[in-house]
Amino acid sequence: MHRVAVFASGRGSNFLALQQAVDSGALAGHQVVLLVCDRPEALVVQHAENAGVPVFAFQPKDFRDKAEFEHELLQQLEQVQAEWVVLAGYMRLVGPTLLEVWEGRMINLHPSLLPAFPGKDAIGQAWRAKVSETGVTVHFVDSGMDTGAVIAQERVPILADDTESTLAERIHSVEHRLLPEVLRTLTSSNPQRLA
Repeated sequence: MHRVAVFASGRGSNFLALQQAVDSGALAGHQVVLLVCDRPEALVVQHAENAGVPVFAFQPKDFRDKAEFEHELLQQLEQVQAEWVVLAGYMRLVGPTLLEVWEGRMINLHPSLLPAFPGKDAIGQAWRAKVSETGVTVHFVDSGMDTGAVIAQERVPILADDTESTLAERIHSVEHRLLPEVLRTLTSSNPQRLA
């Protein structure tokens, strides 16, 4: 059984996609063992509780610094014996405390074709730039902002009749399919070779 922890900060549609893939058998042999959320009021917390997934919700301001709360995250991950960490809408840069332990086993989902449009509001960035296409990237996490080695990408054209909202819907649809596919591929391979 591959034990997966998900870090998220928002509404949790990609958390739901992963959990549904586990429940349907598309991610057979996987279990979401923990949700980590830095916004206790976020909708993703409710989704995790409804799915029976343990939740660690915290407010960074309650800790002295990033190293202190990341040390707590390490303990939480150890308690549930997580093997992989998936950042799915987690809106914080990961610091060295986590990376020293998890680099090569921590992946991030980003709604653009990196290196284009890193950081926050990638869909809005692409929309305002009036590019002809954008997409979705899954990559390993490193110390930069969306700079880790790319694992998979999928293009999403921007159509003539798109609005920013319809574009976002199509991007999220790709995310919900691609993330479980990449996780399945990673866990069936040698992570040391991929890292």
